[in-house]
Amino acid sequence: MAVNLPSPDPASLHPVPGVDLGVAMAGVRKANRKDLLVMRLAPGTSVAGVFTQNRFCAAPVVLAKKHLKNEVQALVVNTGNANAGTGEDGVRRAMHVCDALASHLGCAADQVLPFSTGVIMEPLPADRIVAALPRALLHQDDWLSAAEAIMTTDTVPKAYSRKVRLSRGTAVVTGIAKGAGMIRPDMATMLGFIGSARSRAASRRRSCVMARARPSSSPSRSSAGAMRLNAAAWPMRSRTRHS
Repeated sequence: MAVNLPSPDPASLHPVPGVDLGVAMAGVRKANRKDLLVMRLAPGTSVAGVFTQNRFCAAPVVLAKKHLKNEVQALVVNTGNANAGTGEDGVRRAMHVCDALASHLGCAADQVLPFSTGVIMEPLPADRIVAALPRALLHQDDWLSAAEAIMTTDTVPKAYSRKVRLSRGTAVVTGIAKGAGMIRPDMATMLGFIGSARSRAASRRRSCVMARARPSSSPSRSSAGAMRLNAAAWPMRSRTRHS
């Protein structure tokens, strides 16, 4: 667990063209804290992802795996409640959030990827999340705010960003993650999101994601990792070039 580390400098986290961030306080578990993140993706954005290998997956994982097959328009992430161990009711509540966000964006519900993290075995307060969606959509937030909105037991927000000059211009890569000791089994309760402004073929994106995720299968033990099972998704911008 990171201790006494400074928060990332917001100025060092570069915006990614085609990825718009909005943060709100939904009161999922605690009042007056950032706990809702909406990531809107521009048309033409392609998305790749890896998920926990545990057979006992939380409701958002079940839906995100299905929806990832479609042209994804947005991701919605809440902290405070993992919606794990909640059965079919948890799937319905997660789908309710997808439906609500889709209605705001004018897309289909199966074009939204849901993610939840926090306490387990409690019903997701979907109505609170749905009520806060307009506030998240009105905001234009930065990557640091996004990192803060997905924290659980983290002592500091986790974010990193780089600009890399290539032969055809400059590539921008910015990412955030949450989780402290939450790496077993294979992603366990970790959430990670990476945005890139360079195009990659779908097969190449998938191999890159798998290569980055592979260290998460280290044999370290986590008491939460046996039950609280979320996912990691990695939005990859496909067409916009940044110079």
